[in-house]
Amino acid sequence: MLPDLQLNAHLRLRKPHPCGSYEWTVVRLGADIGLECKVCGRRVMLTRRELARRIKAILPEEPHGGPSD
Repeated sequence: MLPDLQLNAHLRLRKPHPCGSYEWTVVRLGADIGLECKVCGRRVMLTRRELARRIKAILPEEPHGGPSD
């Protein structure tokens, strides 16, 4: 049903947020999934079933641009 999610995973949903962004970050896992909009920072809670219907893609991790020591 719902793909394996982890904290800080980046998702693309099917419909845009009112701010225009399609991309979200997972900030809470449990019976409900907490998401944070990557543009405006708004947080929403969705049930696992609702998120499974709305999700379009799990985006790959963004490489960290820190020093390579």
